[in-house]
Amino acid sequence: MSSSLSVMPAIPQYLTIVRNEAASVSRYEQTVPADQHEVAAFRATAPTIDSAKALLANYKALKVVLGANGLSSLMGQTAVVRDLLTQDPDAPTSLARKSGNAKWLSFAKSFASWSPSPLGSAEAIAQISQKYMTNQFETAKQAETPGVGNALYFTRTMSNVSSVSQIMADPKLLNVVETVSGFDSTQFGALDYDEQVRLLTPKINMKDFSSPAGIQRYAQRYLAMLQVNPQPTSTPATTLSLYGASGGSAGILSLFGQSGGASSASLFSMLT
Repeated sequence: MSSSLSVMPAIPQYLTIVRNEAASVSRYEQTVPADQHEVAAFRATAPTIDSAKALLANYKALKVVLGANGLSSLMGQTAVVRDLLTQDPDAPTSLARKSGNAKWLSFAKSFASWSPSPLGSAEAIAQISQKYMTNQFETAKQAETPGVGNALYFTRTMSNVSSVSQIMADPKLLNVVETVSGFDSTQFGALDYDEQVRLLTPKINMKDFSSPAGIQRYAQRYLAMLQVNPQPTSTPATTLSLYGASGGSAGILSLFGQSGGASSASLFSMLT
């Protein structure tokens, strides 16, 4: 995106956007015709989608719905998406429940009932469209100025987080918290899940996230630490470790019949 924000250092850029992120998203939307087209196509067809089967059959609508829920990387993972959309998320054997992935569970619950359709109102369609564009904007900012997208996501998400396990289940939140806690993201991600929990829990004070001001201060600490110790632009080991890529039996890999001997590339494509 071409704007004065793109040449700002990370913290001033974050502070400028966070005052009114919706306005920044709106300006960003005018610069991305492809995303505009995706949202327009979704808005046009969403009222006619009245079942999980219909949503799965509508590529453009599914892309926006997944993107709005922070699950864009599941596009192409048809079996996973089908299970999330069709299984009872409250059933202990459902993929959403067994995975321990808070995003997967939230998504499954949002689309658990089609009577009425979760896409059946203008308000629901508008909210999904806005969330999709917000996630697209934050992804673009993260690529443009590493850390800013994660900081914005952290700021708008942490008010709904109440436990360490929820932080651990979200790679973006985890990246912010592990960085502020002084851990190297690559080395920390190589540890198994239980060890990550053991090390991170005493470093986290949930009271830090009890107010918008506290959350923003924490996000600024994250950005400040990135200026001193920049991170690699991609750290798949962190994400993989959340799902048991170390080979532990507690990880989500067991749901797919995978063991620690599988290649990291194939595991990452399966889980993200």
